[in-house]
Amino acid sequence: MRFWTSAALLALSISCAKPAPPPPPPAGPAEDQIATASMTEHIKTLASDEFGGRAPATPGGVKTVEYLAKQLTDLGIEPGAPDGTFFQQVPIVESVVERNFVLSVPGNTYKYYADVVAFSGVEKPRVQVQGDVVFVGYGINAPELKWNDYAGVNVRNKWVVIMVNDPPAPADEATLFGGPALTYYGRWTYKFEEAARQGAAGALLIHTDESATYPWQVVQSSWSGTQYSLPPQAGEPALGIKGWITNAAAKDLVRRGGRDLDALRAAASVRGFKAVTLNTKAAATLLQKSSRKTAANVIGVLKGTNPAEAVIYTAHWDHFGTREPLPNDPPNADRIYNGAYDNASGCAGVLEIAKAFAKAPQKPARSIYFAFVTAEESGLLGSSYFAVNPPMPMDKVAANINIDGVNYLGPTKDMVQLGSDRSTLGPMVEAILKERGRKLAGDTHPERGYFFRSDHFPFAKAGVPALSLSEPKEFTGPNAAALLKKQEEYNGKDYHQPSDQYDPSWDFSGGVDDMRVLAQLGWRVAAQAERPTYNDGDQFAQVRKQ
Repeated sequence: MRFWTSAALLALSISCAKPAPPPPPPAGPAEDQIATASMTEHIKTLASDEFGGRAPATPGGVKTVEYLAKQLTDLGIEPGAPDGTFFQQVPIVESVVERNFVLSVPGNTYKYYADVVAFSGVEKPRVQVQGDVVFVGYGINAPELKWNDYAGVNVRNKWVVIMVNDPPAPADEATLFGGPALTYYGRWTYKFEEAARQGAAGALLIHTDESATYPWQVVQSSWSGTQYSLPPQAGEPALGIKGWITNAAAKDLVRRGGRDLDALRAAASVRGFKAVTLNTKAAATLLQKSSRKTAANVIGVLKGTNPAEAVIYTAHWDHFGTREPLPNDPPNADRIYNGAYDNASGCAGVLEIAKAFAKAPQKPARSIYFAFVTAEESGLLGSSYFAVNPPMPMDKVAANINIDGVNYLGPTKDMVQLGSDRSTLGPMVEAILKERGRKLAGDTHPERGYFFRSDHFPFAKAGVPALSLSEPKEFTGPNAAALLKKQEEYNGKDYHQPSDQYDPSWDFSGGVDDMRVLAQLGWRVAAQAERPTYNDGDQFAQVRKQ
């Protein structure tokens, strides 16, 4: 009897006791704060006509950086720029080329916009280039690969005509220039840089849809109108005229120089090619209005328990603004480059991740920076400036996670992270995806060289392990094939066009899943004792070792 009484009393005392306190919330970002509704509102706002296409150093650009800074402030994120504000002012050169530009050879002229698009690497109001024309194949000087298209030729003060992309890899050198993947040697930026180092006065890149991986309309929209560059450094070589020329115009130019372009292409695709001086001269006068301005990187920081080191999220806020009317424009032509996917969506993604960190129950270990950089569309200018003028030493930055476009077509089984095969960040993001029943996939379009085309690249060059979100390919549901087709159509239809506008039918559920993965990745990178590293043998692995 006493036993049962004691048991009853014990049960009564337990029932009257206060309930046990709930367990502490798990460490990590507040992923549930990342939501479709708030992400959509950011995109609709930034991609609205009110922001005028978000060109740097324009009223729309100023409106953009003020909006981003306010969002960070409302989240409780502190200013993170080196001067203690949200704004890192990036000095830029703004230039506008007059549309009366023509490129002339004896017997013909090539018209601006229709045949050739040109801009300049110098700030002079009048730039004149005339002289011999030299076909230099792929325009590559790669000693480590024993490839030099400039060997034995002097191109100083001359025009060079250059093929875009990398030489094809032969069967006995299947990995030459990355095999099917584009290397930096194939990028248009490299072609101009090397031509300047070789002393050329002007350079013409031959456009084909296949070699550039985008149509001529992208060249027209990207390199006409207002152009931006970083101010030249003392002693830095520069091209008087940088140009793109259509394939048809290039064939005509080479024919007038006594050669066949297709035959030259074939010869240039084989090791040992020698540059060919054409039997013609070319002349062009470029008139431009240029001025020095500034455009801000917007930088916020959430201080961690170890504020001496950091993880940096990036997305570029700029796009192409509003173009001038063209003679063949239809009435009421849409001239605003709203850049909804590219890259209002990326900015929205970083803001959502910032919210997840700001609402987390605990501080991250390393500090987390949120950087919205300027002038990406002009050659990664804002991120390049950031990498040289960082808010903390770059060797204390554990990782960069870049977002250049957020999936708007629905859930996917896979996630593509450019650079995941280069560093220990790859296994980390792969593990997070596996926990969620998803998988890490390789680059969907290695031939396009996306790894070298967005704001993580300056971080990689500085030795920081870096990733950049790219396009998935395994959509779920019965209309998966149609969704993949729609995504593929973007590059030829909407990329760098006014048609890149917010669409109410967009489904950001897959994008939300991706942002939650990236938030978790940043948290784990911030928490682990060792910083991520590049894999042995990777081209960026030696930077920090040195």
